[in-house]
Amino acid sequence: MEFLVDMRTTVPPGTSDETVADTRRREAARSGELAAQGHILRLWKPPEGPGEWHTIGLFAAADEAELRRVLESMPLHGWMAVTVTPLKPHPGDPGVGRP
Repeated sequence: MEFLVDMRTTVPPGTSDETVADTRRREAARSGELAAQGHILRLWKPPEGPGEWHTIGLFAAADEAELRRVLESMPLHGWMAVTVTPLKPHPGDPGVGRP
């Protein structure tokens, strides 16, 4: 299954710059692992306001329970507000049946 995942990250007040930098480094590494495993298919950065971290991603997982485990494995997860939308193929999808 594929899922559209909207992730809005807020760093808790009082978090040190060192902790933020370390967490972001670990997040980047984990995202690379999840992409290699086929769970992260695409990531986008919509326009952000000051102090906002906002990412929209296309994820793949067997079901929503597996997706939730994948998301919980991400180092920034504890700082994220996550909205998950399950997706299913549309019969008019122009990408269906193309090489």
